[in-house]
Amino acid sequence: MYGFSKEIVERPGYWPSSAHICGFWFLPMAWQFSCDKCRELFSGDFNSPFEGILCANHAGLEDFLMGSSYSSLPIFIGLSSIGSMGFLRNPKSFLMVIKAVIESTDYRFILFSSGYQPLDSAIRSVASSAVESSVEAPALSNDSTLLFNNRLFCLSGSIPYSWLFPKCAAAIHHAGSGSTAAALFAGTPQVACPFLLDQFYWAERLHWLGVAPEPLKRQHLIPDIDDAASVNKAADVLLGAIRSALSPEIKAQATVIAQRLASEDGIGEALRILKEKVLP
Repeated sequence: MYGFSKEIVERPGYWPSSAHICGFWFLPMAWQFSCDKCRELFSGDFNSPFEGILCANHAGLEDFLMGSSYSSLPIFIGLSSIGSMGFLRNPKSFLMVIKAVIESTDYRFILFSSGYQPLDSAIRSVASSAVESSVEAPALSNDSTLLFNNRLFCLSGSIPYSWLFPKCAAAIHHAGSGSTAAALFAGTPQVACPFLLDQFYWAERLHWLGVAPEPLKRQHLIPDIDDAASVNKAADVLLGAIRSALSPEIKAQATVIAQRLASEDGIGEALRILKEKVLP
């Protein structure tokens, strides 16, 4: 059994009849909150009102997503476990690229650090420098911080992508299968920056499907050095990819794909096959 959708990856004709494509597999949303209080508040109803889903400690994220003072949705950016795998060698350069994009646009970003300590340390360092220079960078809770004129929301905890992505204008990620599937289901345009293994396949597939521009190379998101020339060059490429992702064509295609996936129940189909084929 394969946990992806036939709408995204066609079934090869040479596969035996015993091979089944079930649809994407997702954990229950409540399991994906790192915060126990948020998990307790979550009703389990995907269509429930947005307000009040998060606990008081994370109300800042709700405001950042849906606050009346903002005219556009934020852009998600997260690399999951890429940092712990050794690919995020210079977290400061990563933050400086995001800062450069922010300074040349009106975009806002939500950054998930996935608890990667060097990145969290770089975030705290930037926040401390901002405070020392009298530039406000408030710490919202133990695991969240606002940077760069309050236009970058940094979170070291986890929130379900299937809950978050529909509230984002686009999702920038490493093209892992989970991030890819969640953004496809949400109908969210994507920018992929693969680092290893199947990520390159998914990144190319997203571009082929028309829901993402051409994949970024890693130096376009995380330059090896944080000098101004390297950061600005990477920011220019990233900005171009974001603008492509937000084009009417890609946004429309992302919606079409999400509509095709809406009726699928990957876990349910897998259970059905197990009951019929394995546990008669």
